[in-house]
Amino acid sequence: MFILMPIIFVVGILAIALEDKIKINKAATALFMAISLWMILMFDAYNIFVERANPLFAEFLAQNPDMANLPAKDQFINFITNRSIVYHLGNVAETLFFVMCSMLIVDIVDKHGGFRAVTGYIRTANKRKLLWYISIATFFFSALLDNLAAAIVIMAVLRKLVPDRTDRLKYACMVIIAANAGGSWSPIGDVTTILLWVGKNITAMHQISHVFISALVNMLVPLTIAHFWLFKKDSQLRVMSEEEMADEFVPEISNRARRTIFVIGVLSLALVPVFQMVTDLPPFLGVLLGLVILWIYTDIMYSRLHVHESEKLRISRLLPNIDLATIFFFLGILMAVGALETSGQLGLMSAYLDKHVHDPYLISFVIGVLSSCVDNVALVAATMGMYPVVQQAADLAPYAQYFVADGGFWTFLAYCAVTGGSILIIGSATGVTVMGLEKIDFMYYTKRFSILALIGYICGAAVYMLLFA
Repeated sequence: MFILMPIIFVVGILAIALEDKIKINKAATALFMAISLWMILMFDAYNIFVERANPLFAEFLAQNPDMANLPAKDQFINFITNRSIVYHLGNVAETLFFVMCSMLIVDIVDKHGGFRAVTGYIRTANKRKLLWYISIATFFFSALLDNLAAAIVIMAVLRKLVPDRTDRLKYACMVIIAANAGGSWSPIGDVTTILLWVGKNITAMHQISHVFISALVNMLVPLTIAHFWLFKKDSQLRVMSEEEMADEFVPEISNRARRTIFVIGVLSLALVPVFQMVTDLPPFLGVLLGLVILWIYTDIMYSRLHVHESEKLRISRLLPNIDLATIFFFLGILMAVGALETSGQLGLMSAYLDKHVHDPYLISFVIGVLSSCVDNVALVAATMGMYPVVQQAADLAPYAQYFVADGGFWTFLAYCAVTGGSILIIGSATGVTVMGLEKIDFMYYTKRFSILALIGYICGAAVYMLLFA
């Protein structure tokens, strides 16, 4: 049954990648995969933990000598439930609460017109100029919010700015590349970077200072090519009428209030690394604090508006908007990886890579390419399980230096795992979401933009190697 575990994981990942073909939601697949792996751990515990001399189980018994007198079955139950499941669930919960609160804050700002109040400044009829405005706005919004939220917001704006769907598809595909590039240099820019940051594999300032230039190159190279390739010089968009630009939000909310909601929302996310450095508390508490401040502000604002209660977009009414399917998907993936780590599978894979590859930068680069078709959350979570953070020491071997906190392996992985997802439209949550919003055909993106994304990925990686390798 031990051999069955990685097979179940690989089949599950393939089913997630082929979600649109098999018509089974990836959240259901991920949860089934996680439950199956933990069941195997329980039913085949003696073979996995005793006969294979599992080091985590041996460490558990050494730290809890009173367990030695219990029957083997009770030892396994205590190890799997009290140590492993509770331990991994605690780590997963930090990430899930962070993601949930981030999603809610973005939804609050969007529903109240906060983004519209700011993104109105990027309006232009020139197609080439708009391409640069949209891409740059997406790049920085992704770092401040996260790449998925930024893509959703920008796509909502694009639907107002670009009525023609043929043109809008081109902008949408560039949004995917720019969003993933922007998400790679921020600790809150993507779920994978959140994992690395929360797991203390990489610190916020180190990631920003080391990945920003590579991420910028990753966006600018495809953007420059697209500038000349997608649109003719001085080509103009069709200008919308005032009726088409009608406000979708509560009209009684002033522009000043909308801008205030925007500022509170963005600062709630952007200042989370500062909160973590000042308080040494988990990052999800920082984003919860921002949510509470936004909640209080909007409640006070609505208490002064003379509109019917049913028209007020109070946060308590927006809570059901949280995408629970995505949350369950992350829960399933991360708990499945936790089961593989507990069984010792990831340790075996790490030893194999160390023996046959033994080049941390090459491993990160390959993981980035794989993330174009395999979910990057699963890849990064598995990688973190394979390579625990090495404690810094004076006599540390040169190879081990790559795996210390802020080591070269983790820093380069932050870039590769996120931006590699742009190579294929199904390679990132951002790509899949935009694909669904605009009904973009897989082959449309592959023929026109995959090569651009691959060129940007390689150029960004080359810049990182030149600067820091």
